[in-house]
Amino acid sequence: MELENTSISRRNLLRGAIATAALLPFGMTLASCAAPGGGNTGGGGTKGEVTADNPFGVAANSKVDAVIFNGGYGIDYVENSAKIMEKGKTKVTVKVSSSTKIAQELQPRFVGGNPPDLIDNSGANSIGWNTILEQLEELDDVLEANNLEGTKISETLYGGVKDPGTFDGKFKALNYVMTVYGLWYSDSLFQANGFQVPKTWEDLPALGAAAKAKGKFLFLWGKEAATYYNTFVIDSAVIQSGDDVRLPLENLDAKAWSHPTLQSILTILYDLIKSGYMKPGGAGTQFTQAQSQWSLDQAALLYPSGSWIENEMKKQTAPDFKMMGIPELPLDGKQTTPAGFMRAEAGEPFIVPSKAKNPAAGKELLRTMLSKESATWFAQNKLAPTIVKGTVPADGFGSSALVSQSKMLEAAGDNVFTIKSTNLYGMNSDQLPIWNQFLGGGMTVADLTKQLQAIVDKVREDSSVTKIEIK
Repeated sequence: MELENTSISRRNLLRGAIATAALLPFGMTLASCAAPGGGNTGGGGTKGEVTADNPFGVAANSKVDAVIFNGGYGIDYVENSAKIMEKGKTKVTVKVSSSTKIAQELQPRFVGGNPPDLIDNSGANSIGWNTILEQLEELDDVLEANNLEGTKISETLYGGVKDPGTFDGKFKALNYVMTVYGLWYSDSLFQANGFQVPKTWEDLPALGAAAKAKGKFLFLWGKEAATYYNTFVIDSAVIQSGDDVRLPLENLDAKAWSHPTLQSILTILYDLIKSGYMKPGGAGTQFTQAQSQWSLDQAALLYPSGSWIENEMKKQTAPDFKMMGIPELPLDGKQTTPAGFMRAEAGEPFIVPSKAKNPAAGKELLRTMLSKESATWFAQNKLAPTIVKGTVPADGFGSSALVSQSKMLEAAGDNVFTIKSTNLYGMNSDQLPIWNQFLGGGMTVADLTKQLQAIVDKVREDSSVTKIEIK
């Protein structure tokens, strides 16, 4: 997960993400204020006529205020959609503002009753969901509307895209970017050296030995992204054993981290570290510097990350690198889940405040972003797919990583999952020092398990934190 872009799921990532500290404490009461049809009446303003071309009743000549997190994806993709929207029949004027401090800049506007019409609530300074959920529109009606090309939006999207933005059964955040979690590598490097792409965790020791023989490492890490390995381990265990691993972790079970599949994967990872296959010094290396050691210097073969990695490192990637990805690995060849099962989830959460001056226009801007034209522009310019299917050509706009993402998503179909608890309860900041120590060889599997479980137990036993059952 590109760190700046982390939200409730992606950058939830990890995917996870440094931004999760912003979610503490997570107490919430989720009373719905939705009006019939899926949305609230909003904060006032002139209402327009509801038509096929104007499903939310945006008033003609009205103004739209959008504030977008300026992270790894920038804000120009929303500006592009704004230009398309301004050419529509309602003749609206769209103001797109950037921010890297969403909470600091926008929480006062929520308190004052004048929030923007559309917000990208992302980044390390995102607004804690527990503070605003009751003040947000439900967004089911956006997916029920037709896109600009005349097709029902829900029929154009990848499976599972509502899950990351659904809280207590209410769809409050539309996550726009489809994030694939996987293992990333240089196809040209593998081809040149005869390295075999691993299929399971049990394949990794042999690959580590082959890398070492060529003067390379198997893995590396950077200090702010040590928990990418937390994500890698959890996701791999879920791919191997499904809900038997996922649900105890998500619902804060007292023995969640003791599951045999997790323990087996952690043991292999520990052995890889002790064998010298993990590049040392990551705890003292800034994460993008560490990533450039992989993508530019090619010091290591594999890197676990979300699909934002190509765009994040595009200026620090070796020529002819041919970045490609595979799903995170099952433990062995006996996984209980379907073939192609993987973690893939929507990230970059967009929200529409109910008390905004023009919430209907906020939804209309989202509808425009979900058009094939807008989604294709994003994929081509950001080298990442949105939640809209069919916008990446066979050549991936020249990106081998984007081609591999599309292939993974196609192979998975609806067999995808997400992990919410890490971000939901803000565990990432506590997990980071633990993982930095473990990856550096300074902690046993038993110690790691004890400390990670202690974080889970602390959340579970904290009566001030409202628990959300995850299914």
